[in-house]
Amino acid sequence: MQLSGFRGGRPGIFLLAVMVLVVVSATGCQKKETKTVEKIINVRTATVEKKSLRPFVEAVGTLKPFQEVVISPEVDGIVRRLYVEEGSSVAKGMVLAEINETDYRLDLERAEAALKQAEATLANVKVEYSRKDALYKEQLVTQQQFDDITTRVTLATGDVDRARAALSMARERYIRSRVRSPMAGAVREKRVTAGDFVRTGTPMLWIVQSNPIKLSFSVPEKDVSSLKLGQEVGFRVDSFPGKIFTGRLMSIYPSLDEKTRTLQAEAHIPNPQGLLKPGFFARVTLYTGPANDVVVIPITSILYENALKKVFLVEGDRAREVKIQIGGKYGESMAVLEGLQGGEQIVVVGQNTLADGVKVNVAR
Repeated sequence: MQLSGFRGGRPGIFLLAVMVLVVVSATGCQKKETKTVEKIINVRTATVEKKSLRPFVEAVGTLKPFQEVVISPEVDGIVRRLYVEEGSSVAKGMVLAEINETDYRLDLERAEAALKQAEATLANVKVEYSRKDALYKEQLVTQQQFDDITTRVTLATGDVDRARAALSMARERYIRSRVRSPMAGAVREKRVTAGDFVRTGTPMLWIVQSNPIKLSFSVPEKDVSSLKLGQEVGFRVDSFPGKIFTGRLMSIYPSLDEKTRTLQAEAHIPNPQGLLKPGFFARVTLYTGPANDVVVIPITSILYENALKKVFLVEGDRAREVKIQIGGKYGESMAVLEGLQGGEQIVVVGQNTLADGVKVNVAR
């Protein structure tokens, strides 16, 4: 009976132990087979360049006429003729319009006649003075008679002077009936037509001079110390893509605009072909010194953390974080003052998801 009980109870216990060992063994094997897969981040890189570049300040500006003037008549009258239209080119001294000169011509003729009469009277009085002067010396005329002829000479001389002044004024009014341009340029606006009655000071024509042309632009307060008269200025306009126009800085305003904290400046730009027009918007580059060797990187590669600036470099298959100090902006690139030497592979796409030491794959 005891033997039978041994055989009936032990096998069950043995089978249970075997099953436990199998489960434990399987679990151990499963744990050994589980591995951590390192994440790889795809990035795109560019080579850090070292270039010889001139330092400059960027701004935006507007082209303005070098000079502009509103032409007004200097005499009253009816506009007899206009010789120009809007857009017409004019030369300095060119007749732009004529005011009806009939009255002024008649005044001139009367003044000429009055002067001749005054000069004839003076000549006669001088002849009489010479005769009485001789008689006075021989005491053949009285002192009163001599004084009278002396007075008449003085009065006749004054009449001649007044007649000459009147003639000069009449001639000037007659000349001014022709309206002339005070400068070379072009007609921007015509405000009268033939047949209009105009008075002295009535605006007739608006003349602008555009060669050279002025470029007016504003510079931020932080860049004001870089400005010096005579510096080279380059700029682009939308009407001529790809073309760079150049000139010289000729005027720096004495004070900043308190609202924008910017300083106004003006450059003079040669415009012999008239390609540049007043009102054009300009993207300005003001060169502030000679060329220097500068390490530059794409602006898009820079990451900002408060005052900290950093980039990621690719070394082997790993990303390395590098803190940098930046300088001036050169188009789509930024100068690096500290942190890079040139030749490094810098991440330009995908850097926002990187951390120092992360494994990367450089996309080609």
